[in-house]
Amino acid sequence: MARRMEEEPVSRPSYGTEGAWARELLDQLRPAGRDLNRLVAWLARSAGASVRLQEARGGLLAEAGERLALDATVVADVAAGRVSAAALEDGTRHVRLVGIRHPGPDPAASAVLAVARREPFDRHTTEILGHTAGVLELLLRERELAHADHRLRQATADLRLAILQLLMVEDTVSARRVAAGLWPGLLESDTARVYVIEGSTGERDRLAEDCGAATRGGALVVRCPAVDEHVIVLGPAAEVEERLRSLVAVRPGTYLGGSPRQRLALTATAYGQAVTALAVARFSPERAAVYAERTRPARLMDPAALHAWSAALLRPLDTLPYHVRAELLATTRLGLEFTAVSTAKVLGVSRNTVRARMDRVAALLGADFSALAVRAVAHIALNTEAAHGPYDPEGNAPAAPVTFADLLGGDALRGWAQGLLGRLDGDGRDLRGTLRAWLAADANAGPAAEARGVHAQTVREHVRAAEPVLERRLLSGGTDLYEVVLAHLVTGELPVPALGPANPDQADAVVHR
Repeated sequence: MARRMEEEPVSRPSYGTEGAWARELLDQLRPAGRDLNRLVAWLARSAGASVRLQEARGGLLAEAGERLALDATVVADVAAGRVSAAALEDGTRHVRLVGIRHPGPDPAASAVLAVARREPFDRHTTEILGHTAGVLELLLRERELAHADHRLRQATADLRLAILQLLMVEDTVSARRVAAGLWPGLLESDTARVYVIEGSTGERDRLAEDCGAATRGGALVVRCPAVDEHVIVLGPAAEVEERLRSLVAVRPGTYLGGSPRQRLALTATAYGQAVTALAVARFSPERAAVYAERTRPARLMDPAALHAWSAALLRPLDTLPYHVRAELLATTRLGLEFTAVSTAKVLGVSRNTVRARMDRVAALLGADFSALAVRAVAHIALNTEAAHGPYDPEGNAPAAPVTFADLLGGDALRGWAQGLLGRLDGDGRDLRGTLRAWLAADANAGPAAEARGVHAQTVREHVRAAEPVLERRLLSGGTDLYEVVLAHLVTGELPVPALGPANPDQADAVVHR
């Protein structure tokens, strides 16, 4: 193909040129018409040509008409800015190549426009091509800015999630360092509340933006990595809740669950409380609820004895470096509340990592986490330390060892357990017996059905029927289920599990199950 290369083969006269084509071209700049494919198709019709618009590196952006085979060397020269444009012909086609420039001093092109037609390029066609190149430059610049804005938004969202994940594993120092650059003062307070707002999956991005606007930069707003309908908000300021309630009130189909004020190191605990409150909010006229501190069984135990027992149980972990210990315990607390998949998404790790961390904790504690009662007892120990801190930072063993069975003997705790389970006695279906069999089978309907001589579906229906009576969620697991397990341990309807390493003096000693 013979070639002729020119520095400025395409003129770009003023946009005052009259004619129907000029008005049509201007229509391409209307908000509803800003589309590269549409503009390239219009150019092909107006110039009676085949058109290709490609990125400087060769990626196709849009084309119309016959597929063009272009001279790679010439295209590279135009893309690199060595020439601003080129005109070629081979006896059957006339081709114009135009570089669509980046704004600024860089001579390289952001894209290359190729137009090929059988007739030579007359003044009219050249004028159309010149104007179109200018419009393409505007549209590509807008596209580039939109992509840059999207990348910035995504990077900001990733930073917010990273901060939340650091707080989830109690690394408040790193979380503050990350937050300080973009959101100064956000985590200056030692305490905060966590809120979970539920909406539709399709509207979540808009909901997250509205949460950010409503809280005016005074809260950490994160799209939940585990539940597509959820937005997590961590708000140190007291007015955050009021603003979120106002937001939910004017958005039908949205619900708000909140935690009480917690230390930043207890963000994982606060998150679990907010999720629990969200379940209540779905049945509230205001569609909002805050976690209610009802009488928790741990509060009915002797505080000093409970703290000493939890410290003794967790002592095998004290040999670990602080950050490793905190990471293991935070992961295990979340893993006992939620599934391994959900925990992994919240923490930003794989589910195998979650399981590996929990398995390591289980080995150190001499615990079999496949047993429901063991998980319930471990849950109490982990949350006791989370709420009250280490029993003895110096690492000295408690003077009087306390067993978990010792903690269950108080009159107040027994009264609570009997009162809770006694609510089921009035049902003629023997919900209490079915629930006891289901718990003894580690919440598996099949073995419980065999023990009761009924169908597995009947077991599930009885458990669902027990939930509103006990005012606790059972099938979804977590704190509510563990409290019901504890009530059965107190009344003796389930045996108290034994926890502890075979050799308490060696944290990594073999565990006897």
